[in-house]
Amino acid sequence: VQLVESGGGSVQAGGSLRLSCAASGPIFKIDTMGWYRQAPGKERELVASIESGGSTNTVDSVKGRFTISRDNAKKMLYLQMNSLRPEDTAVYYCNADATYHTGSYYVRDDYWGQGTQVTVSS
Repeated sequence: VQLVESGGGSVQAGGSLRLSCAASGPIFKIDTMGWYRQAPGKERELVASIESGGSTNTVDSVKGRFTISRDNAKKMLYLQMNSLRPEDTAVYYCNADATYHTGSYYVRDDYWGQGTQVTVSS
């Protein structure tokens, strides 16, 4: 299972970006998906998560500004980020709790993308 993020970049405060994450491989199903971020010198933290049925969880620091969504048929995860602030600057990672079939049995594991840089200037 591979996760590939895209959509990062540099914006000024108040701007918007939309991150995308594409999942590929012999995926049987994907349960929870989420976006995490890691700023320099800080630990990786959850930004938002979404269940396969659409239930979402968004941390307080981005609530009302960021929206997480997914397209199960396309195996895509999105993060719409509005009203960006300098403190949102970080590498953003896609995460998925996915099950794949090896041809003989099912394997469930936790997967991460390579990350995409988001830089917000004041």
